[in-house]
Amino acid sequence: MKPDFSVIQLMLEATWVVQAVVLLLILASILSWAAIFRKGLLLRRVQRQSDEFERDFWSGGQLNELYQAALQRAADASPTERIFASGMREFHKLRDRRVSQADALLDGARRAMRASLQREVDALEANMSFLGSVGSVAPYVGLFGTVWGIMHAFTGIGAMAQVTLAVVAPGIAEALVATAISLFAAIPAVVAYNRFAHDIDRAANRMESFIDEFSNILQRNVAAQGQPGASVPVAPAVGR
Repeated sequence: MKPDFSVIQLMLEATWVVQAVVLLLILASILSWAAIFRKGLLLRRVQRQSDEFERDFWSGGQLNELYQAALQRAADASPTERIFASGMREFHKLRDRRVSQADALLDGARRAMRASLQREVDALEANMSFLGSVGSVAPYVGLFGTVWGIMHAFTGIGAMAQVTLAVVAPGIAEALVATAISLFAAIPAVVAYNRFAHDIDRAANRMESFIDEFSNILQRNVAAQGQPGASVPVAPAVGR
């Protein structure tokens, strides 16, 4: 009879070690695809929310109005908006404490925004290590299953008096399935990891640029006041 070389049949006839390796790789692939979809949706939402906030910010509205709006929608705010809110919050705290030095006001707001930036980048990088691990480890796990399957196949062949290609092929084929599945799990994870890392770097650079621009706006507003910190910052009318 002609042997059945379908993947399912090969796995049913494989050793328990190869079956365990294949199941582990399938689970890793499912989890990595779930992480890919979640991360892709998150980055697109962050991009859209950041565009909306920066459009409102540079439209010339009052900073206090933007700050109050950011506090009201803190849960749905973009990372850039949360960074802005942290800077304004620290600025108000220092002003309420009668801090009048312009450098102290600006340095405090800048430090608060830098700390918020690090938290936002950490949140964007969540699950990135898992994708990197799947992309780098999965091929070796598949190779282990392949080596084990081939070793088992040759052990069985050695006990036979007559060896033909029809006898050898099923054992080798079932061992190679582990390598194929490992590549199926690793390739999307590596591609997604590289793409997301690039997008996160761009988002981080964008947030750093906003911190610098907003710091310049605060500096110009404080310098324009007769007494630094005596009044609330006005609109970013100077533009970019």
